[in-house]
Amino acid sequence: MKGGQYVVSLSLSPASLSISPDRSQFFEYESVSLSCEVQRGSTGWRVVRNTLKGGTEECPTDWGFFKGSSCTISAVPSDSGVYWCESGSGEHSNAVNITVHDGAVILESPAIPVTEGYFVTLRCVYEDKKTKKTSSNFRADFHNDGSLIMTNTTGEMTIPAVSKSDEGLYKCNNPKGESPESWMTVTAPGPAPSPAVPVWSISLPRLLCSLLVVSPYLLVTIILVVKCNSRRSMARGENPTTS
Repeated sequence: MKGGQYVVSLSLSPASLSISPDRSQFFEYESVSLSCEVQRGSTGWRVVRNTLKGGTEECPTDWGFFKGSSCTISAVPSDSGVYWCESGSGEHSNAVNITVHDGAVILESPAIPVTEGYFVTLRCVYEDKKTKKTSSNFRADFHNDGSLIMTNTTGEMTIPAVSKSDEGLYKCNNPKGESPESWMTVTAPGPAPSPAVPVWSISLPRLLCSLLVVSPYLLVTIILVVKCNSRRSMARGENPTTS
């Protein structure tokens, strides 16, 4: 599921952008970590972004700081924008939109697209600005593309088996306020792996050993059959029928 007002770009790039926590909306000053998950043999990838300030900015040259292999920010509203991984040759990964809200309510939804058939839970979360404590235990209304689709007293909305028709812009509101909108992207499941075909195999030494064990018995059987036939033929020659 994607968050924020943007269109997700899915590609067969050798790198993908991951985000922790896996959300698209954040309260001000929350810690957000982004990293490039790169396939073997691919190097030179970095996390970049495009915010309302315009232009492409690279981490950590223009924003954020490295914490391990991740680029981390203490989010403020000016960090809202589109983030992706980019290689030195100009290749791009998937893109993720981040919205940093200085209000009291956000909609929690996974930042990575959800595969059809999986369950998705949306939470309408309130933050007390003085204590920084958060809670979703309020009556909340959930909207999809501007239409009210659910009201829940627990502040959560669960889609048990998400489908392509669930894709769209979502937002929520509770007695404490209203969240920004978040885009939910739903992707089709990938092709199922082909079942392994069992193949009978035997090493050459084992095959030769088996033949050596079986051959004497086979040879004896053939000799016995030939002798038996010969005796029958001789018996018929010694006892001719009389008319």
